[in-house]
Amino acid sequence: MDKIVNVIGAGLAGCECAYILAKNNIKVRLYEMKPKCKSEAHHSDDFAELVCSNSLKSEALTNACGLLKKEMEMLGSIFVEAAYNARVPAGQALAVDRDIFSKYITDKIKKNENIEIIYEKVEDIDKIEGIKVIATGPLTDEALMNSLQKILGQDSLYFYDAAAPIVSRDSINMDIAYWGDRYDQERGKDETIEDWQERLKNTPEADYLNLPMNKEEYEAFCNELINAEVAQLHEFEKREIFEGCMPVEVMAKRGIDTLRYGPLKPVGFTDPRTGRRPYANVQLRVENKEVQSFNLVGFQTNLKFGEQKRVFSMIPGLENAVFERYGVMHKNTYINGGKLLDNNFCLKENNSIYFAGQISGVEGYVESAASGMMVAYSIIKRFDGEKITFPEDTMLGSLAKYVSTENKNYQPMNANFGILKPLEKKIRDKKEKYGILAGIAQESIKKFKEECLK
Repeated sequence: MDKIVNVIGAGLAGCECAYILAKNNIKVRLYEMKPKCKSEAHHSDDFAELVCSNSLKSEALTNACGLLKKEMEMLGSIFVEAAYNARVPAGQALAVDRDIFSKYITDKIKKNENIEIIYEKVEDIDKIEGIKVIATGPLTDEALMNSLQKILGQDSLYFYDAAAPIVSRDSINMDIAYWGDRYDQERGKDETIEDWQERLKNTPEADYLNLPMNKEEYEAFCNELINAEVAQLHEFEKREIFEGCMPVEVMAKRGIDTLRYGPLKPVGFTDPRTGRRPYANVQLRVENKEVQSFNLVGFQTNLKFGEQKRVFSMIPGLENAVFERYGVMHKNTYINGGKLLDNNFCLKENNSIYFAGQISGVEGYVESAASGMMVAYSIIKRFDGEKITFPEDTMLGSLAKYVSTENKNYQPMNANFGILKPLEKKIRDKKEKYGILAGIAQESIKKFKEECLK
């Protein structure tokens, strides 16, 4: 068998898969439709584009996504390598400069002699011979989906995802905005306003800008938000919206205080203008290394662009905001992996086809890249005449198991400790419990690497 693999899609999963394969001396044909053709959510010509947030979630090992990134790093992930090269300040989260991140991966892929890049939109999967990895992401082209459905039947599912807007720092009213991470700058109970303000002066700039709102400002904002005009309302109202990417306007319609207990939660903050906790608090996260752009945390939206400008400018501090990118909402596509895939992300009924990324049934940037890594190592061992199973006591293995386990209510899954193999001994303290699970997972990955990935 010739050691050649066709990877369709140069997104996070496709690039991770191609990189791992090429690094192990397997020839890769990487098909990518950009820049000739782009989906409604794509902006850059580079590979591995981050189309929603620039956050890759927490670095803490007691966080499921933090543990997943650590496992990937231990196995040589280009995704994690690029992330640390492009990181920007974001507290405990690993956030990146999108352009630097994508360019880093693009350059690595283009310079690899084992990777042939074919700039072509694949519309018929049957025209490609040999092993194929479908890594076309949540925005898979309709023609390719029609081709896949001939093989899969009607087991394709759909949901909708949303991206938050980005604003220029220079357009933010810094007389209102203040730097601070949750709790780090909250005024102590016995602290005078003067002492508290003096303490703030000696505190270095935090990773988030905050925009406090009083009750009247918040309620006026919510009223306009829930009544604002959305794009293609007739189409999106008929679709299921994935809870992890709930548009802010949909969230607001669930009740007047929903946002105050969600993305606009004021707990842990003190408004420097009043010395008291604000009624609501909007957070802006650094978007690039130059700290010249910020995205509105939790503000994924499907509002029309003009409405975004009008309504979001009602937030104190954003009255003159310049929007560098408006939020968008787009269709995400995924297959019923639990019915169709084995734990190597390979089709049960056609072992020449693998799926990687969000189309396989994982949800999230890190999870998508992780699935591409698992597919690559599975194919490498296949060429050696072996089959591997990622350990169930690791986050990687737990995702593989979830994706390949049949479930009548199958939905995309993020990394979380709930899918990890449980401890035999019950531990009530979550942090302690997660710390033990993370330790077991790292040891398991180390052993797996030594014994199975030689």
